[in-house]
Amino acid sequence: MRGLRLNAIAGPILGEFLLAMTVVTVGLWLASRTSDVAAGAFGLAHQTIESLAVLFRVLAIGIGAVVAQALGGQRTREAERAALAGLAAATWIGLLAAAAVGLAHEHMLRTLNAPAQVLQVAGPYLQALAPGLLLDAYNLTMASVLRAHLRARETLLVMLAMHAAHLALAAVLMSGVAGWGGMGLTGFALAYAVSRAFGLVLHLWLWRRQLHIRTRPAHWWRPHAGSLAPALAIGVPGAALEMGYRLAFLASLAAGAKLGVAALVTQAYTLQTLRYVLLVSLAIGWAVEIMVGRLTGAGDFRGAHQLVRKGIRNGMLASVGLALAAAVAAPWLMRVFTQDAQVVAAAQWLLWISLALEAGRVLNLVGIGALRATGDAVYPVAASLASLVLVLGVGSTLLAQRYGLVGIWIAYVVDEWIRGALMYWRWEARGWVQHARATHRRLQQPRSGTFL
Repeated sequence: MRGLRLNAIAGPILGEFLLAMTVVTVGLWLASRTSDVAAGAFGLAHQTIESLAVLFRVLAIGIGAVVAQALGGQRTREAERAALAGLAAATWIGLLAAAAVGLAHEHMLRTLNAPAQVLQVAGPYLQALAPGLLLDAYNLTMASVLRAHLRARETLLVMLAMHAAHLALAAVLMSGVAGWGGMGLTGFALAYAVSRAFGLVLHLWLWRRQLHIRTRPAHWWRPHAGSLAPALAIGVPGAALEMGYRLAFLASLAAGAKLGVAALVTQAYTLQTLRYVLLVSLAIGWAVEIMVGRLTGAGDFRGAHQLVRKGIRNGMLASVGLALAAAVAAPWLMRVFTQDAQVVAAAQWLLWISLALEAGRVLNLVGIGALRATGDAVYPVAASLASLVLVLGVGSTLLAQRYGLVGIWIAYVVDEWIRGALMYWRWEARGWVQHARATHRRLQQPRSGTFL
């Protein structure tokens, strides 16, 4: 029964991720039709956006975990307060991210060692993407609340409509139609903002219809501190971990950019391909986190332990299988983006190395999500810090100087396995149980309060 419920949640989440990645991949393909410089600018800009989006993605995860715990403990009013607190927090975090991109885009790109020709294209594109970040913050937070209520199918339908709108608009606005030449990368950014506004309208409708949550003006800017605190206890350590990862990962991107435009586009095409492989691990990790949160709230720790083992097993089989398929098909996959034989050959080598990378990533993602859902949010940060700095950050930079992109990928593999092994050890050693018990006790205590 638990396995069925896990698959029922993981499947729609996988569909959401697949849609999002498909839109970005099509955008990269459309950019590549212009030039390799435009493609490199597209890839570098979206890696920068991903780094900032971590802030509100982690907020969404924290809110979703708290809502799932509250629902598992039959605390529906507390779940609603947490959802509304997350909405207000999304406003402030989304505005912060948008302002950072709008004002410091050139500094961000220079930090990544963007070549001069790439910088000229990526800078204006990042500015155009900035307004959509606030809308994305709302959508991610509202979707996480729906998933915590086990409304993953409804969330998938919203994402299907939102990404379909983005894809249709981007195709027209980027390439043009009926003699109009289009807007290039700026067209993708405009489609991004419009589609996210559409998604927000749909999420608000589902909140009212399915969850019976109605928002008032104050809910959008004034969070309820008591309801937000548990989410921050999960989200702040998660944000620290994610930001640490992104900074170290950006160091690896900077190391790749220093190798020249050819290496930069090889890195962009390979990473975009791997994002499809990563989808399975992410989907299973998020589904496990939702279910472990609900099981923790209900006090079913044995069920949580068994669920995580199942998630790791399924994730290993699926992710490694997809990575193998990507490596075998690389000569054909890469030619979707480029006809440069050297780029294709280099990408295939990186994809073969990625078999080991994706296996370690499953342990990491499933383990972190499960620990976070029980309330054991600090350990993943403390255990990961040394590897992020020394292996992913410094290691990728040094190895790139000697072995090029292959050296960077070796650093990726070693880092994921070190951190994944540490997460798996923590879970099997049951170091999380004391935190799960504390979370369960908190949900058993009577609590009063009103909505904003």
